[in-house]
Amino acid sequence: MKEGEYKVVRQFGDVIKIHEDPGLKFKIPLVQEVSSLSKKKRVYDVDQKEITTLDKKRMIIDNYAIWSISNPESMISNARTTANAEARMGEFIFSIVRTELGKMNFSDIISEESSRGELNEKITSRVNEFLSRDNYGIVVDDVRIKRSDLPEANENAVFNQMITDRNKEAQKYLSEGEAEKIRDISEVDREVKEMLSTARANAEKIRAEGEQQAAQIYNDSFSQDQEFYQLYRTLESYKRTIDGETTIILPKDSPYAQLLLGYFE
Repeated sequence: MKEGEYKVVRQFGDVIKIHEDPGLKFKIPLVQEVSSLSKKKRVYDVDQKEITTLDKKRMIIDNYAIWSISNPESMISNARTTANAEARMGEFIFSIVRTELGKMNFSDIISEESSRGELNEKITSRVNEFLSRDNYGIVVDDVRIKRSDLPEANENAVFNQMITDRNKEAQKYLSEGEAEKIRDISEVDREVKEMLSTARANAEKIRAEGEQQAAQIYNDSFSQDQEFYQLYRTLESYKRTIDGETTIILPKDSPYAQLLLGYFE
């Protein structure tokens, strides 16, 4: 007997003994038959089948399971062959997968990778409960969803709907961003107008105060010499009224003419 296998001894077709430990064993020739069952873990590729999600989308689910024989006597008694044991295990897996994924929306199944581990553990646990209940003598170590696709007839329609939904969501974000931009620009414009208005008011106030101070300085300066102030005002009036084309006729003895000619008393 080799390591990693069970030896099943049958007599007239009935199982009379199962050897689990390696070593030298004997059988009765012509009366007893010996067959082997592997103790090693096996991979069973579950047939892909169609399920319906919570939001009524159809999907093709492809699973595989890693399993092994835990009790060869129970397996032979209730399943008879490993092929039958795998078939029953596959039925349990599909039933549980259909139930669990039927509680989820299509988009969650294909996008929530983080929840796959928890889902696989739940499916594995439930399958083992059914196998133990019916005493099939096998145990499942892991059940995995290796592929989840849309039926070919629905694939384009669903993908187009997903694109439409994503475009709507993108447009929503763009509209919200544009509205926020307009609000920000309006707020900045309002603040700028307030600042400019305040600056203009301050400038007018400063200009008025400057002009008032300048007038006061002029008054203080000119009040000290009335004759000089009168002369200054006269000259200023000439500067405003006389240009290069102005002709003035004055008596020679007028004060203005004498002033222009350089005669001073």
